[in-house]
Amino acid sequence: MRKNIIQALKFAGFLVIGIILLWLAFRNVDFNSLAEGLREANYFWLLLSVIFGLFAFLSRARRWMILIHPLGYKPSFRHTFHGMMTGYLANLALPRIGEITRCMTLGKKENIPADQLFGTVVIERAVDFITLLLIMITMIFTGGEKINEFLRVSILIPLRDKVFHAFGFSWIFWIILAAAGIITLYIIIRYRKNLRRFRFFDKIFNVARGMINGFKSIISLERKWEFIFHTVFIWINYTLMTWVVVFCIDTTSHLTLWDAVFLLVIGGLAMSAPVQSGLGAFHYIVSRGLAFVQGVNLEDGLVYAILTHESQLIFVAVTGAISFYVMFGRHQNK
Repeated sequence: MRKNIIQALKFAGFLVIGIILLWLAFRNVDFNSLAEGLREANYFWLLLSVIFGLFAFLSRARRWMILIHPLGYKPSFRHTFHGMMTGYLANLALPRIGEITRCMTLGKKENIPADQLFGTVVIERAVDFITLLLIMITMIFTGGEKINEFLRVSILIPLRDKVFHAFGFSWIFWIILAAAGIITLYIIIRYRKNLRRFRFFDKIFNVARGMINGFKSIISLERKWEFIFHTVFIWINYTLMTWVVVFCIDTTSHLTLWDAVFLLVIGGLAMSAPVQSGLGAFHYIVSRGLAFVQGVNLEDGLVYAILTHESQLIFVAVTGAISFYVMFGRHQNK
């Protein structure tokens, strides 16, 4: 009962944050102009965007399988894909809970320890973060003055200020923090057998072991080049998925593929916000990015953000619901 209350409070808290971000994104907006933009949009390009998104999800499922194989398990592509999409469905309720959900879903279906699967997901997320970071760094050096200015003013400076505000500038603080971390790590390693008696620490050790196995799986990959191919293929489809939506609206149809990379970067950063599926954060940062860099008016920028975000959200909700039924619906009692 207590656990259900905590989960409900988490859901409500994240939802409130999302609603506040939506209010910030849509304040001072002419809703008549916004509605007209949505009516006049060319939805053929939106369908094409969803198809590119599907290609990315299929490729992600195959890449996850490649990470799982060194652990000694051979899950089917069907179960891997549906388990992954069930996790994305769970993310619509609570941010990041999908990583745990998809591991438990596939683990139960294929008899694989969920903690080991979690390690592979951590590796997968780390690879995606590094890829996005490399794309952003490349854009900073080659993207032009306006793009660099937007990234600096809207993302890098606020992030730096938040870190300094939270932890301060004092080098003594960082030395104390590092020393405390080393001492804590020593105690955990030295007395790990005793700590395992407690359920909380036992779970932490299991997750840590899964993460170590996940890192080992990268080193012992039999299909390294296929893993690299799928990583590149995923991000190419993400870029195309982002780009084709610009042709839905006349005022954004002039944007180039490189402009889409910029939208992909800021959209990816917005989706990492602690709200359900980037709710509000995506709409705010993408619409302001289009206005700052390309001079697109706020209403048309929000039309683009709505079309991009909501089309993928609906796709994930529908596909995730189908996947949930495939994995659990036929065995309701079990």
